[in-house]
Amino acid sequence: MLEEREIISGTARRANLVTRPRRTRRTENLRRMVRETHLSVDNFIYPLFIAESIKEEVEISSMPGVYRWPVERVAREAETIAALGIPAVLLFGIPDFKDAVGTEAYNPNGVVQAAVREIKKAVPELVVITDVCLCEYTDHGHCGVLDASGYVLNDPTLDLLSKMALSHAEAGADIIAPSDMMDGRIGAIRAALDEGGFENTPIMAYSAKYASGFYGPFREAADSAPAFGDRRSYQMDPPNAREALREVELDIAEGADMIMVKPALAYLDVIARVKDRFDLPLAAYNVSGEYSMLKAAAKMGWLDEERVVRESLTAIKRAGADMIITYHAKEAARWLKS
Repeated sequence: MLEEREIISGTARRANLVTRPRRTRRTENLRRMVRETHLSVDNFIYPLFIAESIKEEVEISSMPGVYRWPVERVAREAETIAALGIPAVLLFGIPDFKDAVGTEAYNPNGVVQAAVREIKKAVPELVVITDVCLCEYTDHGHCGVLDASGYVLNDPTLDLLSKMALSHAEAGADIIAPSDMMDGRIGAIRAALDEGGFENTPIMAYSAKYASGFYGPFREAADSAPAFGDRRSYQMDPPNAREALREVELDIAEGADMIMVKPALAYLDVIARVKDRFDLPLAAYNVSGEYSMLKAAAKMGWLDEERVVRESLTAIKRAGADMIITYHAKEAARWLKS
């Protein structure tokens, strides 16, 4: 019996010596050689806020390092972004005038339309994506047309979103990104673009956009907080994951060329499930609250900013995102170069 136990013990010792995952973690070059997920500046999309009422850039207090830009100066910022190797920007507009139906959203000379033209003149190779939603343009702050009770009407909103999308394409936008979460808006916008001669303009659908508490700083940045109520009747309920797959499937059936999950860090499981199920290019939006809480912790000295930002963006990529919309893009591009 003793002899048998000694043989088993010796076998176990040899097995332990053979199975040592730490061997490939010993040096940085070894870690690089076996690294499964590679973060690249090619993955980044940088959001830009364009405001009509300003002449100089204004820092957003809840988003350190992020600014509202005047139309006249946004091309200069676009040049900086392109020089860092970031391939694309996502534009949000803050107009001077707002009304109940978001008239300025589809004004051919509106703030986003003007910014698109300025950027494409200065940096034609930079991919310009435009957010299509009425919340920044309505005086009530909701994403669509309201009825007398304040309920957002779905189908009348589709007509306005289609006009907005077409005006962006006419201004020179490379990709249209509807974020409103109205049912059927991808099909309506696809039809409007095709009829307008923009059948080659792709749509990046905010397919799984959750009614999240992480959007707080964005509301300040885009001046888009609802005047009453919230957006839970049309944005997705955070506990639902299977529903996200249905939303993505519907958008693909209606003509989406790219799909998106928003937010990113709190919904890594949803990103992974969408990636496993569908083979379209997948974007994830690393939203304002996710950005601001890391900035705040870094400012207090509680976290190593570069390390946690790299880790967070890598997690989004590891979950399955092909593109990451992030306010960290400029800093992360510099870190990746160094």
